[in-house]
Amino acid sequence: MFDHLFKMSLDLNTILKDWPHENRTIKVRKILGLDGRQKLQLRIDLGVLQMELTGRPDGLRPHGCESLLTYHQLRATRAKARNEDYALTPEQCAELQQEGIQYYHRYLSLFQIDDFHGVVRDTQRNLELFDFVDAHTERDELSWTLQQFRPYVLMMNTRAKASIFLGQGKFPEAIAEIRRGRDAIAEFFQKSNFPELAAKSSEIHFLEEWLNEVSAKRPRSKLEIMESEMETAVAKELYERAAELRDAIQQLKKVELLKNVEQLRS
Repeated sequence: MFDHLFKMSLDLNTILKDWPHENRTIKVRKILGLDGRQKLQLRIDLGVLQMELTGRPDGLRPHGCESLLTYHQLRATRAKARNEDYALTPEQCAELQQEGIQYYHRYLSLFQIDDFHGVVRDTQRNLELFDFVDAHTERDELSWTLQQFRPYVLMMNTRAKASIFLGQGKFPEAIAEIRRGRDAIAEFFQKSNFPELAAKSSEIHFLEEWLNEVSAKRPRSKLEIMESEMETAVAKELYERAAELRDAIQQLKKVELLKNVEQLRS
């Protein structure tokens, strides 16, 4: 009888019924753990993934380090100090890839709750993982098992950074960030063995569409408004008004130039 009650206490059905899975919907929530710290939960079709908000998502510390990547980075640094090469085995590459998947689940979840700083942190961490594996294995196929995900991770990193700027009302900075991300993905494909994939990249396509959308919503600056008014005045043959606007535009450009010079000096 007691064994039966113990088994029932491990049944997750109550939790799953209270938080049902929905197809094509990423459901994420924060909960307070028994240790008093907040946890992140991701609902999947077969259950719930629970992750720590910082450190390695599963809360483990491999070899006493924050992550397996950190552990290998420390070993690689020590090897370099001894003028030795540090090479990853296929098994170690596979373990690092599995750890990267944990961070993927977390940054995907963080994006759903608008924790963009957390997304930047975890995507940057996985990009660092790709670079590390590429630098410490001579087998292209092992490197590519991770590098193939670089366009997606770059896109998510770009979305998070640009979203932070948009939340601050900084449209020019957001637009510049989207362009940087798009160009970084294109450059990756050009340097890879599959440059033709750039034209088919869903990540590049998404960022270009988002760039157009953000650009269309960007509030026009005072200078842009005045230039538009001047064009309208010329079209309507209101030449005196057009001349006034031209002089005002030139003056405004001088003021902005002086501000930029002062900022550089400071």
